[in-house]
Amino acid sequence: MTHEFEIGYPRGFASLLRTYPGPETYPPHDFRTEWGPIFHRGRLDGSARVLILGQDPAAHETFVRRILVGEAGQRVQGILTKLGISHSYVMINTFLYSVYGQGGGERHKDDAAIVAYRNKWLDKLAKSNQLEAIIALGGLADAAHTAWRATPTGQASTAAFAHITHPTWPQSQRTKTKAQATAELLANWNTGLAPLHGVITQDIPTPTFVPYGTAFVDGDLTPIPERDLPAGLPDWTRSLSAWASRLPIGEAGGPTATPAAVDEAKRAGLGIKIPRNERIWHTPTVP
Repeated sequence: MTHEFEIGYPRGFASLLRTYPGPETYPPHDFRTEWGPIFHRGRLDGSARVLILGQDPAAHETFVRRILVGEAGQRVQGILTKLGISHSYVMINTFLYSVYGQGGGERHKDDAAIVAYRNKWLDKLAKSNQLEAIIALGGLADAAHTAWRATPTGQASTAAFAHITHPTWPQSQRTKTKAQATAELLANWNTGLAPLHGVITQDIPTPTFVPYGTAFVDGDLTPIPERDLPAGLPDWTRSLSAWASRLPIGEAGGPTATPAAVDEAKRAGLGIKIPRNERIWHTPTVP
């Protein structure tokens, strides 16, 4: 069996990788800087036609060191499939680090140093690719795109643009049922994505844009390609199953643990568990 893998960062990105900002730019009380920056996912070789602008990395991304690989990532991969794209894409986030707590992203979306470094990535990607479309996931990504469009490189870009609701928005709703929120999400996606279908150079030609229904169905989510991740990661890291989480409460001392101890444990730990259907030692041996 042969495996695909991401070859690594081209030399042209060396300066960006050497000069990434840390806690001096991303305050640790609002960002999980202790887990390090997570830069991108997708093509850095100049072949990208679509740029996805996300928000911030979560637990799954922390483990594989690539963005948008959990459920949100598979929903985004499904978006690309509907647009006729299997590999001609690149993704970066609004923030290099995971937002910690509520409101951290909003408080820092306009921070000059955060914006300046992110714009360097956007400039590099715009100049080294023939981008035909940019898709912003959520309000923070939309604000990031707006800030970049005000720069000389952003003003020169001819890429079509769509701002759509973030893929995990339904899970965060408190006033709507998950089904209601999902239906709203997919209606928003249909409106935002359909105009992009005709302007993108497809690498898996699809004659028409097939709209989403009112709920996710089989085929709406696409697995994360092996080519997007570093060599050697097991297949279950590309699974839809929730295999990563912040450290369980039990690790903080059980049900009697103080809120401070629970919070400390969740911040300091990362829980990884192979999904049950991926536990190959339970698979019968073929004679």
